[in-house]
Amino acid sequence: MTVPRSTVAVLGPGGVGGLIAALLARAGHRVVCLAGPGTVETLRADGLHLASRRYGDSHAEVEADTELREAPDLLFVTVKETALAAALERVPAAALGDALVVPLLNGVDHLVPLRERYPADQVTAATIRVESTRVAPGRIEHTSPFAAVELAGRTVPAERLDHTAALLRGAGFGAAVRSDETALLWDKLALLAPMALLTTRHAAPVGEMRERHREQLLAVLREIGEVAAAVGAPVDMDQVLGFLDAAPPGMKSSMQRDAEAGRPLETDAIGGSVLRAAERHGVPVPVTAELVAEVAARAG
Repeated sequence: MTVPRSTVAVLGPGGVGGLIAALLARAGHRVVCLAGPGTVETLRADGLHLASRRYGDSHAEVEADTELREAPDLLFVTVKETALAAALERVPAAALGDALVVPLLNGVDHLVPLRERYPADQVTAATIRVESTRVAPGRIEHTSPFAAVELAGRTVPAERLDHTAALLRGAGFGAAVRSDETALLWDKLALLAPMALLTTRHAAPVGEMRERHREQLLAVLREIGEVAAAVGAPVDMDQVLGFLDAAPPGMKSSMQRDAEAGRPLETDAIGGSVLRAAERHGVPVPVTAELVAEVAARAG
């Protein structure tokens, strides 16, 4: 599919949003980053700098503003869940037009409020698998050998999802469209939750987590697999374990990096999503609940 030049807004040009903005701008699309005044000033003056083992080092000129002032073709929502409510004030519903909203957020509970704020047929489910960090405003380090986006929207016309996937592939991302948004979100959560909770709780990268805390890891994987099956989105947890066993030993979760930097943690979006679904479906998850409580206590 040939994708014409599009106008893309990125709400939150951090590790994920900055990578998306940089690669789409490099591919020739018009990119508008929405952020706070300090970041906006930096981006206007110096653009986005990307350092990536996969895509190489590059510089991209982007537009930047504190609020969406004209309708784009696409809006990527890439802030942390802890900042979502405040960040959405930068995107008035009246300014969105008919843009497709693509939230690349952790957890599974964000679609309801987004579909209440914006037209439901313009909000898709989406996930990204990547390790990418904002090391300073406008400076992004992409350290994973992959960057893969999946889309699935029961409320969104299929052709819009196909167009968005083609746009992302044209910029260098892996991108695919799936039919079941619940399965899409739980596939991501089933991998993210154990990795985020355990690496943060033990202040350890993936290699140390899977070796020194393997019994706890296996217990959490079992519990999350049972919850996923109960919500109607069964996950191959052996495959999840295989991914964790094959991941670079020094890999860190974004939650662990947030903890190291003293930033707010997405404990509720990630661990809380599992606990709420477990409670709704009567699935006992004692190990996961203990981990969530310990991480929450650490965050203060």
